[in-house]
Amino acid sequence: MRTYITYTKTSLKLMLRDKAVLFFNYLMPLIFFVAFAQIYRADKGGEISQVISMVLIIGVLGSGFFGAGMRAVQEREQNILRRFKVAPITPMPILVSSLLTGLIAYLPSVLLILGIAHFYYHMPWPRSWLSLLVFQALALVAFRSMGGIVAAVVNSMQESQIIIQILYLPMLFLSGATVPVSILPAWIQVFAQFLPASYLYTGLTGILVRKETLLDNLIPAGAMIATMFVATFLASKLFRWEKEEKLPAKAKLWLVAVMVPFLTLGSYQAYSKDNVSKAKLVMRDMRRNRTLLLRGPRIILPDGKQIASGGLLLKNGQIAEIFPAPPPENYKAEIVEATGKTVMPGLIDMHVHLLAPGGPIADIRNYKPDEAVARALAAYLYSGVTAVKSVGDGQAVINQVRATIDRGDKLGAELFYSGKMFTTEKGHGTEYFKGMPDSIRQMAEKETLYLPKSAEEARAMVRQQKQSGAAGIKAILEAGQAGMVFNRMDVSILKAIGEEAKAQGLPLSVHTGDARDVADAVASGASVVEHGSARDAIPDSVFAQMARKGVAYDPTLTVLEAFRDLGKGQMSLLERTLIQQVSPEGLILSLKKFVAGADGQRYQEYVMDLNIANDNLLRAWKAGVPLVTGSDAGNFMVIHGPTVHRELQLWVKAGIPAPVALAAATAGSAKALGIGSRAGSIRVGYDATVLLLDGNPLDDITATERLSGVYFKGERVDRAGLFEKD
Repeated sequence: MRTYITYTKTSLKLMLRDKAVLFFNYLMPLIFFVAFAQIYRADKGGEISQVISMVLIIGVLGSGFFGAGMRAVQEREQNILRRFKVAPITPMPILVSSLLTGLIAYLPSVLLILGIAHFYYHMPWPRSWLSLLVFQALALVAFRSMGGIVAAVVNSMQESQIIIQILYLPMLFLSGATVPVSILPAWIQVFAQFLPASYLYTGLTGILVRKETLLDNLIPAGAMIATMFVATFLASKLFRWEKEEKLPAKAKLWLVAVMVPFLTLGSYQAYSKDNVSKAKLVMRDMRRNRTLLLRGPRIILPDGKQIASGGLLLKNGQIAEIFPAPPPENYKAEIVEATGKTVMPGLIDMHVHLLAPGGPIADIRNYKPDEAVARALAAYLYSGVTAVKSVGDGQAVINQVRATIDRGDKLGAELFYSGKMFTTEKGHGTEYFKGMPDSIRQMAEKETLYLPKSAEEARAMVRQQKQSGAAGIKAILEAGQAGMVFNRMDVSILKAIGEEAKAQGLPLSVHTGDARDVADAVASGASVVEHGSARDAIPDSVFAQMARKGVAYDPTLTVLEAFRDLGKGQMSLLERTLIQQVSPEGLILSLKKFVAGADGQRYQEYVMDLNIANDNLLRAWKAGVPLVTGSDAGNFMVIHGPTVHRELQLWVKAGIPAPVALAAATAGSAKALGIGSRAGSIRVGYDATVLLLDGNPLDDITATERLSGVYFKGERVDRAGLFEKD
């Protein structure tokens, strides 16, 4: 042990006297840091984490391959090691000393870079200093041990330069250190998983950006430890004191042995692609952490108030500041010139059926539910609808896609769901499956419907829905109409559903068909009345009761208009620009054929009067009933995407003031979803999920469709790229 300590002290003294060591360990990383910070505009926010990762990884690679590997070869060729041959010392103290002195020289540069990033570029301090420093220490000694094994197997400086460059350059450019992995071709992304530096990158950025700890990176940390021990042991056995001692060419295969831990990890990652996914998530988080300043727009504030020309600062995924006047042009942020445009919160659709496409499915055998749901959520985000509530969709598919969206693997509208719909035997909702074979019908009903036969069974089903992660409960209370009659749910069962939903903290949405249904829904504890009535007038007393209890009203005028147009054979709704931009390939054409054919005429059987629905909505607003927006998207002619835009237009046409309609589609719906404390309004500290519009929707409601930009949790959405397949 004394030999180890003595040699390490000597090496440290020599290192401190070597100006080249000080230059490459401190000044050169600082130069790289400043250069990359300027190139990546790190003063604008999230990219500072990428810059730090680049500089620290370059430092590790340089220290490992050039500081340890090439230096050791140089000392052997200059006969420096020959002098130690006659001293009472073995190779192991020399190798261990190389690891320790490299570590001692490197860690202060880590602290220096982080300090500059914090004090000048305002990057938050790492949440776990211990995890960061331990992970970096393991990386450094692992790569220096790799450099040591290179030095052990090469026979000349020329050979070392060739092998080091073969290892160094791919790790530098393909690991994510200099070029984001997510933009590389798929086959290169797979190849990169066999490179040790890829795990250094994902581990480092995971700790810095995603607030991970060492425990989240145990596998790559373990691979680094294994590499260090294997490489150091082999280097000690292959150690040569003099340059005249030569090894056969096959000795270079020991490099492969040292890389076995990472080759094993690469084989697994080539299958799972977990690391590739993680790298994409890191880049998404970096984009969301950028500092953006929307300069000069009109800003729609809560309660319909507005700033004529101000500024909105988006930082770390939140609204950081609201300016009452345009901020200066030299503000330390990425400037988005928005003069003449309008900023408002993202829109919300409270009633969608994601598994229904909005038109005929050409070939059910080619229908892939998970892809259809993911695409629908992308279409909503493309259209500025940043949150939706799914009602009655299959839970397995919804949970799977929601997890993908929440992780950030894919971009799409934030998804809430109420899971299976509560109805009754032969009640509304069951008719969609009656033409199917019994086995398929039973499977479909089991996945999408609850058919409780008693109050206690209904309560148990509500509890089951709560355990599944549902954000609410959806029940159907409708008897239908002449020519389309359904069994109506027993009101006592509905009351049991309402009581249990309240006990479980879940809002209850009730589908209604007429005024009697609305009255029973309100009496049974509904939080939201869906559809209301398009058949008869809802009494003023019921609206007064809804206002007193805070029961929201969701008229879904969009689907009523669609059914009316279907019955008349009209197709103008399909000509809207956003509809044509987001519709899946072939859907509009198949819808037009359907409308033109005999199938479309059956919608004439629906006795629904849009004028009655308009009048009920207008009286609900005047009575002080909370309003929310839903479209019933997924029904024919109501295609996923720009749903709420049309709903707002119909509201304004019915007589609802534009500020009231916009508030319902943002703050009102956010409150009904339970996210009103973070979304639905332009407030400091709220999610940076906003729309930038060409025009003023307070004057012209159709301006909501003229999207200049969509910002989702601080990320400027690449709308054109939303539909690209991985």
